[in-house]
Amino acid sequence: MSTEAAMSDQTESNSDKVPEQTSAKTGPEEHELPPEEGVQGWLCVAGATVCLFCSFGFLNAIGVFQATYQQTSLRDYTPSDIAWIFAAQLALMWAPGPLFGRLIDTYGPAPVLYPCAFMCVFSLCMTSLADRYYQIFLAQGLGFGIGSGGVFTAAMVCVGQWFVRRRGLATGIASTGSSLGGVIFPVFFDRVMQRVGFKGAVRYTALLIGVLLALSCFAVRSRMPPKKWNRDAKWFDVALFKEKQFAFYTFGSFFVMWGLWAPFNFLSSMALSRGFSPDLSLYLISIINAASIPGRILPPHLGDRIGHFNVLTVSALLTGASILVLWLPFNYHTSQAGIIVFALVYGFVSGAFVCLLMACVAKSGTLDTLGQRFGTFQTIMAVSCLTGLPIMGALLNRQGDTDYSGLQVFAAANCLIGSGLLAASTYYMGRSYKTWKV
Repeated sequence: MSTEAAMSDQTESNSDKVPEQTSAKTGPEEHELPPEEGVQGWLCVAGATVCLFCSFGFLNAIGVFQATYQQTSLRDYTPSDIAWIFAAQLALMWAPGPLFGRLIDTYGPAPVLYPCAFMCVFSLCMTSLADRYYQIFLAQGLGFGIGSGGVFTAAMVCVGQWFVRRRGLATGIASTGSSLGGVIFPVFFDRVMQRVGFKGAVRYTALLIGVLLALSCFAVRSRMPPKKWNRDAKWFDVALFKEKQFAFYTFGSFFVMWGLWAPFNFLSSMALSRGFSPDLSLYLISIINAASIPGRILPPHLGDRIGHFNVLTVSALLTGASILVLWLPFNYHTSQAGIIVFALVYGFVSGAFVCLLMACVAKSGTLDTLGQRFGTFQTIMAVSCLTGLPIMGALLNRQGDTDYSGLQVFAAANCLIGSGLLAASTYYMGRSYKTWKV
């Protein structure tokens, strides 16, 4: 994601100093910036919400595919093998972000949004025709991962361009699309699959995503004029880790993200293995995502008052604690009420963490290194997402594919370790700003 994509309140105050009607030269002609917000700005928010619904929202339903593949076409493969498909998807949401962001800054959203939207639909169509592991990995893992990463980045960058003073509100509204997608897609997919089978359900999902993304292409527009490609800009800067607050923040986030996706991917298959009905098992993913909607609104609003780093650290701590206290006991004592309570609590606290993640990156250093920090941070997050799920799948396989305690402890421990590193980052941020409200 580029510099324009996810500014925090600190960067907003600097952006406010830019005159709204000044012209920007991109050659012999002068282009005046359209006014902030306005009809086009809110249309962009609506389009971005749809983009996140179709990209990140669909990825939030990965547990449905994990459970389905384990029982059908990929039943001869281990959970770790299957998890690599979704790990690749998640990693590709982050890894190409710096490249996509710079392309959007230079040429506008069209060269990224249009082909990536097509790639999402094409990849799902190919997934519906695939019956071997490598085919599914190429189509759903790599193809849809790259496509959804481009759609997600284009949406967030353009929203950040149209909103300055109320950027937090605009990006918050747009981010609810991912939660809504995580609520609707498991229910939609389950209902359609009961009527037309798994492959038919994938095709109908591709049709739904295709129609929605086609509409979003008319709404998502860039506000900023094109600019020249900067060949000297760094993609990854190791020197940034000399700043203690950024180093602790990045590696703290790495550990939390290492375990964060465990319930999203394995909760449904665990419920199925304990004798829950297929409907309830799949709907647990919807419950997690439904609970994340207020988690993406209320804690960030509280962060405006007591500091976003403080709220982020507490959210990471509660994410790990909820796995340890509410999910781990379910491995030894089956309870439908208990697993639903865990899904509600986990959805709320993990939603708060995800919502604040990129905003805090912008506050973890100075403005002159913002682009490098986003690129460096996203690269580290891509490695975390790529390796976390396969490791947990391997732990599950070592325990006979029935005992989930190993991956639960792994996920909880990493979230708790990450929260400790985030607390250290918050401490150094407080010393830097000379206030505890960071």
